[in-house]
Amino acid sequence: MKAAPQLGRPAVDPSRGEFARLSILIAIAFVDMLGSAVVFPLVPLYLLRFNAAPVVIGLVIAAFSIAQLASSPIWGRLSDHRGRRPALLAGLLFGAMGFTIFGLANSALILFLSRLIQGAGGGTTGVTQAYITDSVPAGRRAQALGWLSAATNLGVMIGPVIGSLAVRFGHSWPGFVAATLCLINAICAWKWLPESKPPLPPGETAPPRRPVWDSAWQILRHPRGAVPRLIWIYAAGMLGLFTMTSVLALYLNAEFAITEANIGYVFLYIGALSVIMRSLLLGPIVHRLGEPWTLRCGTILLSLGLCLYPLANSWWLLAPVMALIPIGTALLFPATTALMSHASDKREVGTTMGVAQTFAGIARVIAPIVATWSFQHVGHSWPFLLGGIIVALVGILAFRLDAPAHALRATEPA
Repeated sequence: MKAAPQLGRPAVDPSRGEFARLSILIAIAFVDMLGSAVVFPLVPLYLLRFNAAPVVIGLVIAAFSIAQLASSPIWGRLSDHRGRRPALLAGLLFGAMGFTIFGLANSALILFLSRLIQGAGGGTTGVTQAYITDSVPAGRRAQALGWLSAATNLGVMIGPVIGSLAVRFGHSWPGFVAATLCLINAICAWKWLPESKPPLPPGETAPPRRPVWDSAWQILRHPRGAVPRLIWIYAAGMLGLFTMTSVLALYLNAEFAITEANIGYVFLYIGALSVIMRSLLLGPIVHRLGEPWTLRCGTILLSLGLCLYPLANSWWLLAPVMALIPIGTALLFPATTALMSHASDKREVGTTMGVAQTFAGIARVIAPIVATWSFQHVGHSWPFLLGGIIVALVGILAFRLDAPAHALRATEPA
């Protein structure tokens, strides 16, 4: 029997506070990704203007992920001990600095520096996921993570179009537009984003302070544990996705004559599919299949989409193949992250998510280098085929997961 609320005090609906915090976080994540997406598709095309070779383009693209993988466990540890809010605010300020340098860049070296600084700010992705874990009960976590990723994909959808429009006024404008968005976002987060990390319950001690990279080392030492398996799957999916995105502009330029003036509309199509999947369809799919099977279906679709890319020789064939990748990642990443949050020590969720981003960052470093090298020296089809094969092989682990009982259905009470 539920206890009646005290007289003279209105009953408090905890879901309202949860929704309010989640809405603010989602809005901030959207604007953050919007700024990043303004410049990301332009990086390889700008480098072509500087006469950079494809391998150099891969290194500059990888610079973001190099900085991200180095900073992710640091941001995660900081958020576990100092709070999620300070880490998120610092990441936004790093991003604004990196985009400003992007706008001023007149060489491949300056672009490389700007991507390093942007990546250091982008290392707070795991902190954002930990914020969701703090704020949303386990039974609704995959759907909430889907909403968050839908917001970021909405940014991916709109940002490249803004970049393609801004570049018409000059090649510095996309960087300055992205920096302005990032600064406005930081101000809004400082004013409205509350801290999500609850204080430790009475009698409970804080987790022991270990070296920042100790948690990542444990993943390598014990690869068969529940969390390590999920991290390997997450990283493989990220490698497959970034293998495709790293050479997409080059591939479409070579095979379909796409330029910097119209590449944004390709990302608009891909982003629209991601937003629809993550905001409208992911919740019902998780409810129907459960998080483990949602993960498995995402792995299959992502691998299939990558392997079919080279076979599409017209826009009519390429459009449905393109759709498989945003649909697959929309199922794979939120389900994997939700399962990681269930299996982690609740005192170290930020650290776990940071370590997952570190391994994903390693994948994002390897993917553009291997993809651009194989694109230049082996063939235009090979980046897609390599990515698809790796996702399929590591994805076998998704069929050997022992999910916690409360993760099997998204609608079960937390």
